[in-house]
Amino acid sequence: MAEQSEVSFEELRHLVSDRAVTGETVLLNMGPQHPSTHGVLRLLLELDGESVISCIPDIGFLHTGIEKNMEAKTYAKAEVMTDRMDYLNTVGNNLVYCLAIEKLAELDVPPRAQAIRVILTELQRIASHLVWLGTHALDLAAMSTFLYCFREREMILDILEMCSGQRMMSTYFRPGGLWRDVPADFEEAVRQVLRVFPARIDQYEALLTKNPIFMDRTKNIGVINGKDAVRWGLSGPSVRGSGVNYDIRKLQPYSGYEQYEFNIPLGANGDVYDRYIVRIAEMRESLRIVRQALDKLPGGAVRSNNRKFVPPPRAELSTSMEAVIHHFKLWTEGFMIPEGYVYVPVESPRGELGCYLESDGGPKPHRVHFRTPSLVHLQALPLLSKGHLVADLVAIIGSVDIVLGDADR
Repeated sequence: MAEQSEVSFEELRHLVSDRAVTGETVLLNMGPQHPSTHGVLRLLLELDGESVISCIPDIGFLHTGIEKNMEAKTYAKAEVMTDRMDYLNTVGNNLVYCLAIEKLAELDVPPRAQAIRVILTELQRIASHLVWLGTHALDLAAMSTFLYCFREREMILDILEMCSGQRMMSTYFRPGGLWRDVPADFEEAVRQVLRVFPARIDQYEALLTKNPIFMDRTKNIGVINGKDAVRWGLSGPSVRGSGVNYDIRKLQPYSGYEQYEFNIPLGANGDVYDRYIVRIAEMRESLRIVRQALDKLPGGAVRSNNRKFVPPPRAELSTSMEAVIHHFKLWTEGFMIPEGYVYVPVESPRGELGCYLESDGGPKPHRVHFRTPSLVHLQALPLLSKGHLVADLVAIIGSVDIVLGDADR
């Protein structure tokens, strides 16, 4: 899958060592079609034998133009594009965009909608970690874990489909709350996850945590200390694996996270193994949050009653012409938001996901920009991979859990 680079030395002279110019080291392309890069990512490697001298990430092969396209749509219509960025955190992408609109428009969200948002966001976090764990283990030749993780992920996708009609691209969260209330079977389906998952997570750990082969492939590999992790802008499990206690759900609570008790798992060595341990522990903490939110799930509305931004209930459309006109105007013309700008961060499965939203007073966002963890984490690959073997690079890429749709926007 790797091919020798045909790029001229003149173009790379400022990025590679003098030894590459004299032919003592080899330049090699890893990607952009390579299964271990988990997307269309090209890495330009300078190798001394099998040791990595330098690693230069090259992104842009998957560029979608999502941010600029969102600026050509009304606020409501633009939301469907957020699902397509980090396709393993679709409801989390919806959430950060809705939170930005709600902050800019000073739009309220009912307590029931906030609790359901937390439940689904944490279930999505677990589903994302399951994809990470399964593919990470598969990269290191542990196939059984991959099959088990995807078996459990189906339970969560079934819940998302139950609520929204879609397994992945749900667009279920809407400005002011939710698209609609959860169905009658929702609580029992979530309770089933709470019953089944703890033993299944134990099963993953039994396969990997003390496995000598897995430990040899992950311990003391891709080490980054806490100070460097902060300097490079890492977040999520990638920075917490280095012992840095940084979680936006605790530091800047949103959607009512301040109501829930949960711990922030931390590593000590900042290596691939510690990042694995942190994510395993995070799945347990997410189950803990979901249980608390479900146990005290309030009743009431799931959408704000602010008719300036929220369409009328569907039941009114058959009895009120005013409601039909209101609904029509909201979906054709959109709603206006006063001039201003906000930045709202949330804790995605990969780290800090932030939305910068600017309004010029019209029905369309003047500027939309997302701060995505995958883009930032890619920049740290040169530091994480230096001095390691090419085979270790596969484990290192997997450990920072990148999604290329999250980077190329």
